[in-house]
Amino acid sequence: MSTSDREAFIAKTIELARRAEGRTSPNPLVGAVVVRGGEIVGSGFHAQAGAPHAEIHALRMAAEKARGADLYVNLEPCCHQGRTPPCTKAIIAAGIRRVFIGILDPNPQVDGKGIAALRRAGIEVETGILSEACRRLNEAYCKFITTRLPFVTLKFAASLDGKIATTRGDSKWISGEASRRFVHELRNRNDAISVGVGTILADDPRLTTRIEGGRDPLCLIFDSRLRTPLDARVFQAASGRRVIIATEREPTPQERERFGGVGAEILSFPGAEGGVSISHVLRELGKRDVMSLLVEGGGRLGAAFLRNRNDAAAEPLADKLYLFL
Repeated sequence: MSTSDREAFIAKTIELARRAEGRTSPNPLVGAVVVRGGEIVGSGFHAQAGAPHAEIHALRMAAEKARGADLYVNLEPCCHQGRTPPCTKAIIAAGIRRVFIGILDPNPQVDGKGIAALRRAGIEVETGILSEACRRLNEAYCKFITTRLPFVTLKFAASLDGKIATTRGDSKWISGEASRRFVHELRNRNDAISVGVGTILADDPRLTTRIEGGRDPLCLIFDSRLRTPLDARVFQAASGRRVIIATEREPTPQERERFGGVGAEILSFPGAEGGVSISHVLRELGKRDVMSLLVEGGGRLGAAFLRNRNDAAAEPLADKLYLFL
């Protein structure tokens, strides 16, 4: 099997894995193919947490053709018992001869142990195929599984003079149609979306995903003084998605009741120098298995993420930045 053939099959696993973008958290995106005689005889992808893994789907499709065949997978097969049985046992039982892997799984419960189990069973294993593409595919998972913090993507739209709002004070229509479509794709991929209360007051956005088959992510509003209107459109998503309001003070029982009536949960995260502690919010999201966060707020919220405000850690709070001009 040539290098180009191996890369082509791993590229196919990436393509399969992408079908479940935004739906597998806290698990990774994984696709797998079983190859015999240069032809794919089985394929599959991991659809959601708790569902069978990609390797299992591919092996089931291949059935008896899996014996003596090759397995390609973008991420190292698991070797531990979680919600589902270890994939390494199924691979060994199916009689797979060789396994080709994009990258190792950074999960401490796996991280090379899956490869070791396969090799002990006499299966030939090769790793590092299209490793950069495989790492980009699971960049959110790789951060989350090692830090328990979500992967943070910032999105800014600015006019050519550097403004992030029009002269009327709104920012809805600075970006073009193509960039707006891309933003909806980003929303579909991410577990949560965040804005500051200034954006809610200025634009009254729905913060929904308007693409076919898309799903609305959890909505997080940074609102230190609970100024979000109870009739804001963000509470009116037909999907019934969750809304969290992060504030700097403990809300009164009456405030909890009022916001609870529109489906919002209020969490208090006071910062050391006033405002909301972003780092504490991120840790809370991690506890809730939120693996990725898209920040669409205005300049103030974005700058707070970029300059690591209210956080003593050395690492930045934001991992990726999209700037639309």
